[in-house]
Amino acid sequence: MFHVKLPGHDAIARQAGEHLVTHRVKLPRKVVERPIRQVVKRLVMALLVLVVTALIVYVDRDGYTDNSDGPVDLLDAFYYATVTLSTTGYGDITPVSDGARLTNIFAITPLRVLFLIILVGTTLEVLTERTREEWRLNRWRDTLRDHTVVIGFGTKGRSAIQTVCATGLKKEQVVVVDPSSKAVEAATAEGYAGIVGDATRSDVLKRAEVHKARQIIIAPQRDDTSVLVTLTARQLNRGAKIVAAVREEENAPLLKQSGADAVITSASAAGRLLGLSVLSPAAGMVMEDLIQQGSGLDLVERPVVKAEVGKRPRQTDDLVVSVVRGHRVLGYDDPSIGTLQLTDRLITIVRATPGAHVAPDIRPMPRA
Repeated sequence: MFHVKLPGHDAIARQAGEHLVTHRVKLPRKVVERPIRQVVKRLVMALLVLVVTALIVYVDRDGYTDNSDGPVDLLDAFYYATVTLSTTGYGDITPVSDGARLTNIFAITPLRVLFLIILVGTTLEVLTERTREEWRLNRWRDTLRDHTVVIGFGTKGRSAIQTVCATGLKKEQVVVVDPSSKAVEAATAEGYAGIVGDATRSDVLKRAEVHKARQIIIAPQRDDTSVLVTLTARQLNRGAKIVAAVREEENAPLLKQSGADAVITSASAAGRLLGLSVLSPAAGMVMEDLIQQGSGLDLVERPVVKAEVGKRPRQTDDLVVSVVRGHRVLGYDDPSIGTLQLTDRLITIVRATPGAHVAPDIRPMPRA
């Protein structure tokens, strides 16, 4: 069972019990009021219009006549306002004076129109809301191509998205899958589409259009979940680039056998950075600066330009770390590189924002 839900409409999701297995697609949009609150607000507005109409009639009661008992009292004024605004119009209470008829033309009639707009508008909005959301969801699916699917919106998943988006990826091209509705709400609040569900299930990944994705980032909380998600994702999409994260290094081979193109061991990577910072605080600062995308120094991959063809890696203007040739990643000093070719790609260290950030070599050193 699938329950389609767009961000900003939380009432329907909260009414469904947490024990029910639902896979909800949330698209980023502006926050709107809950449907119940909208209906209550419009009912209050309609009642205010009714009261104002009744008071207008009561103030001008001498210009009206009641066919049953003659004079018009406060109850008759509310009765007349009700049947008039609802366009029922029994005709038992009618304006007879010129002033009362002018009041009906210039005051009662606009109030009647406003009353109908409030009630009919609320009814139409409730009836068309589901159709509008279904149309929006279908349009999103039809236009989604070569996007990035992120499994898990925790610390790792959020940082991965921020890094990828810093290189120019649009937020509309990112889909987050997480079993926590709060995590998905946080993702949609930042402008990403989100799906609440278990990513180990193929039907949930199909909701994220994984079969049309260009790259998949797998960053759940558990290593066994990473393995299952990788297996499922690779089965659905043979050509996508899959990058997965694990906590324990011993699980990395399982992920590669499951179909991951790259595996990042978060625990050992953090440990190595800690050890490096102990041995050399300056080197630790440089590594931390390289890890933080968009500030200070960044690692970037770019193609070789024509002016660099025939040169050695050290003869380029940029600081080359490695050369990507075919499916091999060669160090800058690897003798097999020879000279650069037009089909090569360079992994270089560049300054992300010149002049806007402090260079690592002039930042204050941490105390030993």
